[in-house]
Amino acid sequence: MPRGDDASRFTVRGLRAYAGAAPLTWESSSSRVVTHRRMANSHLKELGHLWAFATLTRSPGCRAHYDRRRAQGDRHAAALRNLYGRLLSCLHFCLKNSTPYREETAFPAGCE
Repeated sequence: MPRGDDASRFTVRGLRAYAGAAPLTWESSSSRVVTHRRMANSHLKELGHLWAFATLTRSPGCRAHYDRRRAQGDRHAAALRNLYGRLLSCLHFCLKNSTPYREETAFPAGCE
């Protein structure tokens, strides 16, 4: 079986890390730093940024998620990365369970 056809190759966390959507956390007893991943698939990372940005005008759920992250203090790029991670999780779920994407299931109103 070719590598691209192996559905069990990635977990959700592994996929998000590979695509550069998962944050990188460095922690010690006295400090904690959270930053974006520099080591990731650059094509996927760029595509994810564009995918998340494009959903802001077409998806009310994505727009609400992005606005919520900005209100919590995330900068634009961090909020887009978070949204991209959420979209990747939804994509992984849909592919694993052979179900179509549904906006109301992925971004329930009044949730989070």
